[in-house]
Amino acid sequence: MPVTPFHFGLGAALKAAAPRHISFLSFAAVNVFIDVESFYNLMHARFPVHAFFHTYIGAPLMAMLTILLFLLARWCARRFSLINFYHWQQLSLLQVSLGALLGAWSHVLLDSIMHADIRPLHPFSNENMLYEIIPLLHLHLICVLLGVLGLLGVYVRRADEV
Repeated sequence: MPVTPFHFGLGAALKAAAPRHISFLSFAAVNVFIDVESFYNLMHARFPVHAFFHTYIGAPLMAMLTILLFLLARWCARRFSLINFYHWQQLSLLQVSLGALLGAWSHVLLDSIMHADIRPLHPFSNENMLYEIIPLLHLHLICVLLGVLGLLGVYVRRADEV
């Protein structure tokens, strides 16, 4: 399923572990942007569904797009009155970049485990050595557990700040 929320569990855990260094917003955004490719391919019956942006070369390009969109939004925010939801305007370029890169690479990693059509090392190899390295149920449970731990971590950090 494109734009799976399971990817966000890892993002929440990373945000809890390094809140001043990683943007969860850019982590989530790049995951959605990458899955636009899958959605498009599904809608047009194209195979493989997980194509160029689901590779270790293509995914960082989506991270760069995410970073550029953030810079454009911040530029617009200085000129116009944009809503500052989740304090996105205070995010540093480093936070956005780390969140986007970690989100992009982890997306490829997680999808490599669960999807047979992904070729993460393309064009160098068409092999996917990670496919079904762990059962899909276990992968989903790990992602949910990471999400719960991440949310707890963020909550505990915020409670300590008060």
